[in-house]
Amino acid sequence: MWQYEKKLQYPVKIKTPNAKLAKVIISQLGGPDGELSASLRYLNQRYVMPYSEVKGLLTDIGISVSKLLT
Repeated sequence: MWQYEKKLQYPVKIKTPNAKLAKVIISQLGGPDGELSASLRYLNQRYVMPYSEVKGLLTDIGISVSKLLT
């Protein structure tokens, strides 16, 4: 049996919220030009690539970018 506690690894104390900065940070992680979108584009492009050397390169890039996000 285990117990799930939803808490941060380190406590965060926000003194003054900044909505503009938060919007920029979120868009870089998951927005249309973010890291996750780029990773998925690399992985999708590998399926139509006719050259196996480039296919392997696209796979390696897509996987390494997605590992940075976890």
